[in-house]
Amino acid sequence: MVPYIMKILKILLYIFIIINFLLLGFLLSNQTGRVIYSVEKANITKIIDGDTVNTDLGKVRLLGINTPEKNRYGYDQAKDFLSLFRHKEVDLIKFNQDTDQYERKLRYIVHDEKNINELILKLGLGHLYYYQEDDFIPKLRKAEQEAMKQELGIWRGSENKCSSCIILQELNEIDPGEYVILKNTCFITCNLENWSIKDDATHYKKLDFSLLPQQKNQIDYKGRIWNDAGDTLYLRDEKGLLVLFYRY
Repeated sequence: MVPYIMKILKILLYIFIIINFLLLGFLLSNQTGRVIYSVEKANITKIIDGDTVNTDLGKVRLLGINTPEKNRYGYDQAKDFLSLFRHKEVDLIKFNQDTDQYERKLRYIVHDEKNINELILKLGLGHLYYYQEDDFIPKLRKAEQEAMKQELGIWRGSENKCSSCIILQELNEIDPGEYVILKNTCFITCNLENWSIKDDATHYKKLDFSLLPQQKNQIDYKGRIWNDAGDTLYLRDEKGLLVLFYRY
């Protein structure tokens, strides 16, 4: 009888563990059913920029997105949108990493069941930016694609006559010796002064040259700028409007 009883006890223990695991998953799920690490209620007290806010729980950096820096095209629009949620109670949702190197909480912000991070991408107020995949990334990626298709916000295309002439001939992301080669494919001279190249993070390179017909130019970088595992190049004209976009 003892072996039989022990077998029953093992089965009951196994069932107990499974039930508790499922219960834990339920308790850690938001209304959409996603298993998450934590949800905190907070009040937004101040807007820092388009992707950073102060709350009564501390400074929060919005996950999965990156919005334009100050004095860049789209900065004011992104900040103004986020300002709509100042003094609002929101849910702060944490997935993987808790804080960044600046001790800011890394969170998704949800207000009235709307993911604010996703809305920012959907309106073209920022671009997708993440290091670790989580349950929200597929929706964020779709939101960005919709904004790109409609050329909203930061995806508004350049009207410069040379915008269809300049191509990215090569991007070398291997350090040391990172570089970008741009080429003018038209039979007119293109002035690229005050145009800029940016990566997914906040590395800007201001251009100060012209390209003769069919001419190319290599832009060299010092240090590690382009991520080996994947990054994005944004080329913008003197007004900050998008000329070309390359993601690898």
